[in-house]
Amino acid sequence: MSLIAPSPRPSATSAPRVLVVEDEAALSLLLAYNLEAEGYVVDRVENGDAVELQLAEVPPDLVILDWMLPGVSGLEICRRMRAREATRQLPVIMLTARGEESEKVRGLAVGADDYVVKPFSVPELMARVKALLRRALPERIAGQLTAGDVELDRERHRVRRAGRDIHLGPTEYRLLEFLLERKGRVFSRGQLLDHVWGQSAEIDERTVDVHVGRLRKALSRGREPDPLRTVRGAGYAFDESFGRG
Repeated sequence: MSLIAPSPRPSATSAPRVLVVEDEAALSLLLAYNLEAEGYVVDRVENGDAVELQLAEVPPDLVILDWMLPGVSGLEICRRMRAREATRQLPVIMLTARGEESEKVRGLAVGADDYVVKPFSVPELMARVKALLRRALPERIAGQLTAGDVELDRERHRVRRAGRDIHLGPTEYRLLEFLLERKGRVFSRGQLLDHVWGQSAEIDERTVDVHVGRLRKALSRGREPDPLRTVRGAGYAFDESFGRG
């Protein structure tokens, strides 16, 4: 296994999040380095007991999961993930030193989407990660996001509604992009701060309300329906039914 050269990273908002569950520190760092070089946001945990808390606190878009872990095994973690609605469809790549066909079948039987035997080729693993994310998150890697008459063009960094240009500040643009990628999903102010502003941002959660208000004002003119939904006591979402008639 060898390091590969970093490639340009996409914006933090659109970058898929990968959780690496691996107790071998050197391998965990190797995976994190190469995943970040590919543009992904990476979280790492080193034992099975910490996985469920991590999944609840910062939901990933894909999990790279070692079979043999201190505490709860990777096999059991995968089984539990598939038993829960919130993680049932979450892509999982299982890492293991067990190369026997019967063990591969066992890993796939509990719900792993792919199975990689150590030692492995890092570029091949990156290709498998990309392929799984392409199937699971088509909107996250799309050049253009649309909902009803709202269009966001990532390549041109341009937003239009009903054929007219919508002029947004950088924060409002990232906020719209993030919510459009995840139509219908409600995010708290704290979650939006983490994902749109970054976990290191030291600003008040009420700042989110200000930027949501600016985004609403920019998007909606006259009697046009507001595509942003406020869920009292929970947060904000892009209305999944927007534009369906």
